[in-house]
Amino acid sequence: MSDENKTAGESSKTGAAIPLLGVAAVAMVAAVAVGAIYWTKPAAQQSTEVGMAAAGLPQITVYKSPTCGCCTEWEKHLETAGFQVNSSSQDSMMPIKQQFGVPPGLASCHTAVIDGYVIEGHVPADDIKRLLQERPRIAGLTAPGMPQHSPGMQPPGEKPRGYDVLAFDSSGATRVFAQY
Repeated sequence: MSDENKTAGESSKTGAAIPLLGVAAVAMVAAVAVGAIYWTKPAAQQSTEVGMAAAGLPQITVYKSPTCGCCTEWEKHLETAGFQVNSSSQDSMMPIKQQFGVPPGLASCHTAVIDGYVIEGHVPADDIKRLLQERPRIAGLTAPGMPQHSPGMQPPGEKPRGYDVLAFDSSGATRVFAQY
């Protein structure tokens, strides 16, 4: 059962008739829930949890070339998975990669940042969600190069295959985070 289905199932267990409510009513229920989270959590946790509760996931900023079609397709993949994407077209990606500490051997066509992590290249949305849930002490995730069967490089709906997603730290050391 997916996390989305678990949430819907948990809502129905509480007696809430969410499937019967309109979008405005669901938004109102969500706003009340966000308010409750805001007032009950310690200050250090408030901004992260309220942001995640309001939109489901933190916003991700994607830096990309204005002419790169696969980057745009990857952004669509993220949006379909529930991320709010802030797209930033760049004339040169090298300064962005340097700013966020992406080692040259781990680079891809686009660089994204989310909640303190760097996401380099065609990393599947589910891996980003796992990263945000587990919160390992790493700089970020990368799918080096442009793997042929990765989100943004494959036909919509096709499952990723034939490559690894790597976790990397600030020194450039890597380990396999996910295999496809």
